[in-house]
Amino acid sequence: MALQPFPDDWQRAACVVAHPDDLEYGTASAVAHWTDQGKDVAYVMVTSGEAGIEGLEPAQVGPLREEEERASAAEVGVNTVRFLGLPDGLLQPGLALRKAIAGAFRELRPDVVVTQNFMLTWGESGSVNHSDHRAVGEATLDACRDAANSWIWPEAGPRWAGIGAVYVAGVEDPTHFVDVGATLHRGVASLRAHRRYLDGLGTDFDPDRFLREMAQFAGIAAGCESAVLFRHYRV
Repeated sequence: MALQPFPDDWQRAACVVAHPDDLEYGTASAVAHWTDQGKDVAYVMVTSGEAGIEGLEPAQVGPLREEEERASAAEVGVNTVRFLGLPDGLLQPGLALRKAIAGAFRELRPDVVVTQNFMLTWGESGSVNHSDHRAVGEATLDACRDAANSWIWPEAGPRWAGIGAVYVAGVEDPTHFVDVGATLHRGVASLRAHRRYLDGLGTDFDPDRFLREMAQFAGIAAGCESAVLFRHYRV
């Protein structure tokens, strides 16, 4: 089946991921496309990524990564970044995680939700997907329904039943695409904003080359020069 253009019949989106920088490996270029259209996009970071830089204490890293994420979000027109404060590296799929995400949905009231790949492995490489990624992606799907139920966690805020669809990035079997030919450079800038984190990886990583090659490969499937791909789920 041919990939379909990402629908534009919505106004507010919430992008939910485990860590600062998770959205910047592709999705941020699509976010720039949406904000250029005048859409309201909010980021929800389940953790602050405080366990993400070896050799630096979490108490130091958490605020640093929050600062970098806010700067990164600003590069693609996002002003609202929520940090839920759950422990980096120790997330578990379950009620506590679902409640935290459902509460964010009730506050932000999105029409569309975007989240990350929750499969066990990454493609043909067989590399195991981060446990936090798996927990957040799965819990996000469930939290969409939770947010709409008045009898589930009423203390988390008034119900929100306006989520029409969920789109998952980084999947092997996408259904939709966003043409990011005009916004890819802003996605690159967004990833570069995570300077201290990228430096801490200790590798010779080139954000521009990485994102451009990935977007061009996706563009072949989408029929355009550069694209970001998503899988649609009904809720």
